[in-house]
Amino acid sequence: MTDLEPWEEKLKTIWNQLGKIPNDDFIEKITLHTDKLHDAYPAIAGFERACAYDSTGFEKNAEPLYRSALELGLTGLRRRRARIQLASTLRNNGKFHESIEILREEKEKYSDELDDAINAFLALSLASVNNDKEALSLVLESLSVHLPRYNKSVYNYSKELIK
Repeated sequence: MTDLEPWEEKLKTIWNQLGKIPNDDFIEKITLHTDKLHDAYPAIAGFERACAYDSTGFEKNAEPLYRSALELGLTGLRRRRARIQLASTLRNNGKFHESIEILREEKEKYSDELDDAINAFLALSLASVNNDKEALSLVLESLSVHLPRYNKSVYNYSKELIK
C-alpha cells in the first residue's frame, strides 16, 4: 500500500457524490480533501480541484488550476487527463485554437487508453472552428476500432475525408 492509497480511496468516495449533492458542497469536499495533500503533492491537489470545478460547470475556475498542475510537474495518467481536460475547458472558454494545439500535441506524442478521448475532444474543437470534415474523420477513426465489422472500410473512409 502506498502512502496515497487511503487518500485516493477517499477521493473516489467524494467523486461518487458528484451530482448527488449540491455542487458547492462537492467542491468544498474536494477542496478540504486536497488540502491534506497539497504540501506533498501540489500538482495532484491542483488537478483534482480543477476537475471538481470543471465537472460542476465552473470552467473559468478550472483553467488556471489545470495550468498550474501541469507547470508543477503533474505526471502519468493524471497529466494526460489534465491536458485533455484543459483543452476541453479552453474550448468551452472560447479558446479553440489553443485547445486544438494541445490535443494535436497529445495525439502526436502519446498513445494510450485515452486516444479515443483525444480524438473526441479534438473533433469538438475542430467543429468549433468549422473544420467539420477533419472532425468527422477523427470520430470515424476512433469508432472504426470498436465496430464488429467494417473496421478497415470505416477507417479508410475516415482518411479519405481529409485528403
